[in-house]
Amino acid sequence: MRPGNLRDQFPITATDAFLNHAAVAPISLRVRDAVTAHVTDLAQNGMKNILDWVRGERETRALAAKLIGATPEEIAFVSSTSHGLGLFAEGLAWKRSEEVAVCVSQEYPANVYPWMHLKDKGVKIVEIPSRDGGVVLEDVQKVVTPKTRVVTVSAVQFGTGVRTDLAAIGEFCQASGILFCVDGIQQVGAFPLDVNAMHIDLLAADSHKWMLGLPGIGFAYVRASVLPRLRPALVGWKSVKNPLEFDRLKFDLREDAAKLESGTQSFANILGLGQALALLEGVGITAIASHITDWLVEAESALTQKGLRPGPTPGRRAGILTFESPSGTPEAFMQKALASRVHLSARRGRIRISPHLYSGERELSALMDCVNKI
Repeated sequence: MRPGNLRDQFPITATDAFLNHAAVAPISLRVRDAVTAHVTDLAQNGMKNILDWVRGERETRALAAKLIGATPEEIAFVSSTSHGLGLFAEGLAWKRSEEVAVCVSQEYPANVYPWMHLKDKGVKIVEIPSRDGGVVLEDVQKVVTPKTRVVTVSAVQFGTGVRTDLAAIGEFCQASGILFCVDGIQQVGAFPLDVNAMHIDLLAADSHKWMLGLPGIGFAYVRASVLPRLRPALVGWKSVKNPLEFDRLKFDLREDAAKLESGTQSFANILGLGQALALLEGVGITAIASHITDWLVEAESALTQKGLRPGPTPGRRAGILTFESPSGTPEAFMQKALASRVHLSARRGRIRISPHLYSGERELSALMDCVNKI
C-alpha cells in the first residue's frame, strides 16, 4: 500500500482537512469495524468467542513489539502514556537522594508529574536545560551525577516539534549505567523507532495519535534485562504466571512485561489497536515517514513565503511543524480554521500542524486558504 492511496480508509478526508495527529487522530474504517465487530460479538454471544479475542490480543502485542524492534515479552498494554510512565516511576525501587533528569520546561506533563510524585520517597528532579525547544546530549551530560537513576525525554517535543537524538542520549545512558526512559507518543507510528539501536530501557506510547488507534489504549516497553527490577505498582489476577488457576492460588509474578497488566482489559480497544498497527505495517513506517517529511517540506515552503517563520528545521523535526499565527492569537486562528473544517492546534504561542500518511494536496490547500483569508 502507498500512503496516498488510503484516503478512503479515513472518512474524515471527505469533509475536513485534518492536520492535528499530534493531538487525537481520527480512526480508520478498519479500526472502527474491528471495534464494532467485537462489541457486536459480545452483545450476541457473550464470551463464547473469547479465544478469538485472546488470539487477537496476542497478535496486537506482537505487532506493537515489531513496530519498535522489541519482543512481545517486553510489551504491556496500558491505558495511556501517563499510565505507562507512572508504572515505571512507581515500579522502580528508589533510594533517597536519587535523581531523575528531565526537561521540565519542554516536556508534556505526562513525562513530568510521575517523577515529581516521587518526592515523598526522597527522589529529586534535576532539570535538563532546553536548547532551541528540545533536549540535546551535551545538556544531559552536564546535569547527570552519580545519583542520577533515570534520564527521561520525549522522542519529539509536543509543543515545539523538535526531535530528540535518542540514539546519542541512549548510548550515553547505557555507558553511564543510567536507565533511559522515553515518552514515545509523538513518534511511534509515524517515524522509525528502534529501542535496541537507541538503547531505550523504558518506553510508553498511547495509540490515539500517530498510531491511529483509539484513546484509552497504548503500550509500554520494558527491556528484558530491566524487567526483574520493575515491581508492579498494582497487581491482580493477571499478574501471575498461572492466571487461570482460580481455585489454587499461588502468588508467583510473571516474568514478562504483562505482569504490569493487573486485570481484564478492553478487548475492543486492543483489537482496534491491532488493526491500526496492521495498517501501519502494511504501508511501512519508512514510507509513512517519507510521505510526512515531503508534505512538511511543501508546507514549510508555503508558510515561509507568507513570512510565518515555520519550524523546526528539517534536520530537527519529525511529524510536527509550527508557525506564527498570521493574525491574532494562535487560539483565535485555530478556531477560525476549525470553522473552515481545518484541524490545527495552538501550542506554546504558535500554530502546530501534524499531517499523516493520508495527508495530501487538499489538506495543504485548505491550510493555506485559512492563512490567506487573514
